[in-house]
Amino acid sequence: MTNFCPNCGAAIDPNKNTCEYCGTVINQPHQSQPTPPPINPQAFGGFAPQGQPQQTPVNSNLPVKSKLVAAILALIFGGIGVHKFYLGQAGKGILYLLFCWTYIPSLVGFIEGIVLLTMSDAAFMQKYRCRLQ
Repeated sequence: MTNFCPNCGAAIDPNKNTCEYCGTVINQPHQSQPTPPPINPQAFGGFAPQGQPQQTPVNSNLPVKSKLVAAILALIFGGIGVHKFYLGQAGKGILYLLFCWTYIPSLVGFIEGIVLLTMSDAAFMQKYRCRLQ
């Protein structure tokens, strides 16, 4: 059964005692929760509710990336994989460069740009292991 972080709601390995996304220490790693808790926007750099102080992101070691920049790069330069290099996936970026002459990476890059635009901030941060600007 999968454990969920009480701070950010991310799925964590039952054998680990820290969340790899937000750095929260889990006291009992083998005890699992039946349903994931709601995602805490403060753990992802969101705004705190009125009357409460704003909380900064927990794991400041992650690189800062912009979802909008990644989406624009995918829509415009997706055929040569610029968005993959920006998101830290150099291997996939090289594949896009090698096959750019087939125009398949252009089509895939365009679709990825639309997916990036419609993706939630929390999903973007979990997938690409980064903080938002």
